[in-house]
Amino acid sequence: MRKKNKKVALAMSGGVDSSVAAYLLQQQGYEIIGLFMKNWSDNSVFSGHNCPWQQDQADARQVAALLKIPLYTLNFEQEYRTRVVDYFLAEYQQGRTPNPDIKCNQEIKFKVFFAAAEDLGVDYIAFGHYARVKHFSRHSELYKGVDSNKDQSYFLYSIDQSALQKTLFPIGELTKPEVRQIARRLNLPVKDKPDSQGICFVGEIDLRKFLQRFFKEKPGKIIEQDSGQVVGEHQGLAWYTIGQRKGVGVGGTGLPVYVSGKDLKKNELYVVKGNYNPKLFQPDLTAIALRWINLPPPLPGNFQVKIRYRQPDQKCQVEWVEKNQSLRVFFEEKQRAITPGQSVVIYEQEKCWGGGIIQ
Repeated sequence: MRKKNKKVALAMSGGVDSSVAAYLLQQQGYEIIGLFMKNWSDNSVFSGHNCPWQQDQADARQVAALLKIPLYTLNFEQEYRTRVVDYFLAEYQQGRTPNPDIKCNQEIKFKVFFAAAEDLGVDYIAFGHYARVKHFSRHSELYKGVDSNKDQSYFLYSIDQSALQKTLFPIGELTKPEVRQIARRLNLPVKDKPDSQGICFVGEIDLRKFLQRFFKEKPGKIIEQDSGQVVGEHQGLAWYTIGQRKGVGVGGTGLPVYVSGKDLKKNELYVVKGNYNPKLFQPDLTAIALRWINLPPPLPGNFQVKIRYRQPDQKCQVEWVEKNQSLRVFFEEKQRAITPGQSVVIYEQEKCWGGGIIQ
């Protein structure tokens, strides 16, 4: 494939990963258009701190100027609110714990951003993600990034095949230390910039305070699941997630207390005591809203899955249920804190097949 005269729209976030991705694409001979996405600018969620998009945009401009890349800002705030934030809030209201980063990739980066890039007449889109893509004549496949500590394929399992076929991940073959080394060698202004943290659209915030802007408190009983005793009062099921320990509000037990379940109809929160309480562990799960990178995997079969980011691969048996509309995953070892609303992502060694939402 000749790369000369091939145009790439690169998502430049103002971070070190996308900045190094820009340099690598240049070295490979691509013509690059930098695109900065403004997705959220509501300062009120930061309790007095400035919304980070302004600093990120300034950093992206500095890097683009240094590398002599044109940079444009795309305002996707409306799309972000309706496709990601509203989904995020609706899931919490139903007692589930969503993953907005996955929804962001699916709806914003690989749909809205992709469409905007196509309007510019580019041949490819590119991101500073730690993942790899292999292109074949009629389809593309998603693989884990080389750096197992930074691999982001978990967040990418739900993207459309049409977008993946035109996607490049320039740093997927590198480790984070190697990316930092390149940035320092080039003396990029973001060479020592810390990695972004927190929720994709608002950054690092107090989640409960954020949710309280949208939900009214709805107090209910906290029940110790083993004894059936009422041990406290919660202020709203949306504030809690399965496996949570910090901020549960039950003390004086002599043992750590964890959230083990919710009953939305009764408005009851269930907790258990002890790090290894059996009620925190489950042998299987059901997944719905399935998304496949290309074709579904050959089922039933033995695969590896992740039920949360950076979790080591878990061996399991995966089967179809309900006429292929959902999956059952049976684990070799019981899993701690399986959380409805989160995603289970299916792998075959390095290859990512896709996944679904834990029911």
